[in-house]
Amino acid sequence: MHAIRLHAFGSAENLRYETAPDPEPGPGQVRIAVAASGVHLLDTTLRRGMAAGPIPLPELPTIPGREIAGTVDRIGPGVDDTWLGTTVVAHIGQAPGGYAELTVTEAERLHEIPATLDAAAAVAMIGTGRTTLGILQFADITPDTVALVPAAAGGIGTLLVQFLKNAGATVIGLAGGPEKVDLVARNGADLALDYRRPDWAAKIRTAYGDRPATILFDGVGGETAGTAIDLLDKGGQRLVFGWSAGPVEISDQELADRGITSTPVLGPPMMQRAGSLRNLETRALAEAAAGHLRPALHRFPLAQAAAAHAALENRHTTGKVVLIP
Repeated sequence: MHAIRLHAFGSAENLRYETAPDPEPGPGQVRIAVAASGVHLLDTTLRRGMAAGPIPLPELPTIPGREIAGTVDRIGPGVDDTWLGTTVVAHIGQAPGGYAELTVTEAERLHEIPATLDAAAAVAMIGTGRTTLGILQFADITPDTVALVPAAAGGIGTLLVQFLKNAGATVIGLAGGPEKVDLVARNGADLALDYRRPDWAAKIRTAYGDRPATILFDGVGGETAGTAIDLLDKGGQRLVFGWSAGPVEISDQELADRGITSTPVLGPPMMQRAGSLRNLETRALAEAAAGHLRPALHRFPLAQAAAAHAALENRHTTGKVVLIP
């Protein structure tokens, strides 16, 4: 088979498109002929040689990737043979191997792909979709909600905008550059603005008042989040699930004085509310199958995984990045 292998930690150029031995499923496992592989920002962190939370650095050489969809073409001992030929999607957990034409995983991780979804959309929902619904567990969305979504053209941001609009909320979406802003507007945001322009906060105040937002979905941190926090009304809520732009220069005391709650939602807090990641995966696939959530996709050929990583790191992508063998 062909696969992307990493022989040394470092830049995106270290990802090599090579031939590799075909994997064989062990007891309780299946092999999947991959039709789409998801690329996650954590993949780029691990590639650089930095540990990513609970996910350890892999032994080298390694085949990255943990989100895959395709067709079961072989089963291991103890697996129900009805899985053979089934189109499936799975998040394969801490063991990598997704950037390949073939990969193996435990049968218990599989979800059959609904007929209304293709492989790339299913991959988006098994990872990005489950995270989005996990974040939303912490939000009480009503028609009175005014939500501020930085990175609204990204994979999570796209789904947040759709969910919030479906719930009747007013949505202010931020993105970097006119093309991304246009995507956010077409996705349904009531107001879409370019956070690279210095007047974006002033435009929000002109449209909705001095401190109009009731909730901030903060997946970026940095200066943008700092400015966005100042748009939260008294009693507002900040849900934190990313910090790609760095820390926010605001103290807990300042937030408390404003009556703003700031809640990290990834990891144990999300799991405690969801019960299991599988619950979130099932819900995410169902929402997409019903047409309630429509993931945005940015496809690259598998052989161009290095270009996909570079584009993701440089914020040149929109939606979920997916590799197609």
